[in-house]
Amino acid sequence: MSDASVNVKRALISVSDKTGLISFARALAAMGVELLSTGGTARSLSESGLQVTEVAAETGFPEIMDGRVKTLHPKIHGGLLARRDNADHMAAMAANEIRPIDLLVVNLYPFEATLAAGADYETCVENIDIGGPAMIRAAAKNHDHVAVIVEPADYDTVFEELTASGGITVATRRHLARTAYARTAAYDAAIANWLSEEQNVSFPDRLVIAGAQPEIMRYGENPHQAAAFYRTGDNRPGVASAVQVQGKALSFNNLNDTDAAYELVAEFDKPAIAIIKHANPCGVAVADTLKDAYLRALACDPVSAFGGIIAANRRLDADTAAEIVKILSEVVIAPEADAAAGKILAEKKNLRLLVAGGLPDPAAGGINLRSLAGGLLVQDRDAGRINENQLNVVTKRAPSDQEMADLILAFRICKHVKSNAIIYVKDGATVGIGAGQMSRVDSARIAARKAEDAAEAAGAKTVGTIGSVVASDAFFPFADGLLAAAAAGATAVIQPGGSIRDAEIIAAADDAGLAMVLTGMRHFRH
Repeated sequence: MSDASVNVKRALISVSDKTGLISFARALAAMGVELLSTGGTARSLSESGLQVTEVAAETGFPEIMDGRVKTLHPKIHGGLLARRDNADHMAAMAANEIRPIDLLVVNLYPFEATLAAGADYETCVENIDIGGPAMIRAAAKNHDHVAVIVEPADYDTVFEELTASGGITVATRRHLARTAYARTAAYDAAIANWLSEEQNVSFPDRLVIAGAQPEIMRYGENPHQAAAFYRTGDNRPGVASAVQVQGKALSFNNLNDTDAAYELVAEFDKPAIAIIKHANPCGVAVADTLKDAYLRALACDPVSAFGGIIAANRRLDADTAAEIVKILSEVVIAPEADAAAGKILAEKKNLRLLVAGGLPDPAAGGINLRSLAGGLLVQDRDAGRINENQLNVVTKRAPSDQEMADLILAFRICKHVKSNAIIYVKDGATVGIGAGQMSRVDSARIAARKAEDAAEAAGAKTVGTIGSVVASDAFFPFADGLLAAAAAGATAVIQPGGSIRDAEIIAAADDAGLAMVLTGMRHFRH
């Protein structure tokens, strides 16, 4: 590859996103660059007083089929693909009256935006660009001799190089080519994924994934790991869509934990707070006010909550913010925040406040990805949600109304806790959480012990698990886990069922005077 800069004598410009177009085109024209263009772009340039040659005039062939065919012509692709250092190529250009194109400026029909706007099938099809990707790929392949711009953000870089030296350097041409191929790949990925959704194909033969706008992290989970955050086209409110109102830059672990917190708190209809540490909740509560929900969530495990992530499912108010700032927290995320709440949180300059603009739908579909050596594990997002009419009461005693409400709350929390998960809930708030243990009985005991610690710290006369309900994310394989929960003071149990020892476990629940319901749905989370 030649290290020489490319001098730009002719540029082909055809863009749907006209951000910065006129000023860039004027700068090119002022340098003596001949402008070649199509359709609406040509009109915009002409109306701005710039001299421009229509592609149809260059090719001698009109735009046809509603613009579907306009740049797919040898005089365009020959001008982009010909190697200037190849005598045969240059001879072919001369013989066929093909003039070289040194700079291509193209961005594509707005397929992704059209799809996001909810357009119908035919409109989406018409917004699939053909000529644009073909030209981009041609120019990018021939970046020895041609520069290609697909993002308005690159206008300044090219302008500065042309102004400084009269040419575009090899390093910049390579950067532009890489950007171009990434753009066409992401574009094709969006189309392929849309067609898969249209055909109800959950797991296509080839999975294509594209992310954009990387945010480089200071490091990953640990300081020796490099990391970045890419946003996908998934239209789901959360950390990717949120606006950071204040605070220092978010870390890899911050983003991971904040996502877990916000997905959890979206499960509930009443005002709710979730406090997350290391991707697991250390306190969750619902209440009539957000402030009360926060105080009750904090009471579950105030030691672990220190330095945690707080998610709210309502507009953050000043009363709640005033409580939040009493201890160290890393991130607060909510759909919205009052100005007064923002002012209070701003007193903690390192505390990040994220405003997501909405809540994710916990019942909506989507996929989860996990990398393995040499591959990806892909599954549906866990959108399972149980309601009272789906529960099977299997014990002699049925749950009371309050127990039933707490059981449903506890099981919804289970979905967001690492297995083996045991959740104690009382009057709309967690009072003990056991997570990530190899033994379910250990999770039950750890959750009860943490409840004892919280009660002792608060000076309470009784441990919070006394009179609580308990949820298990999967069935009890033996009665020991159930009996550990009963010993901690639980009065009702919710679990999936399905063990070969279900009859034995139901009998143990009856002997202990517990009410127990089965969901038929498991919520493992690893």
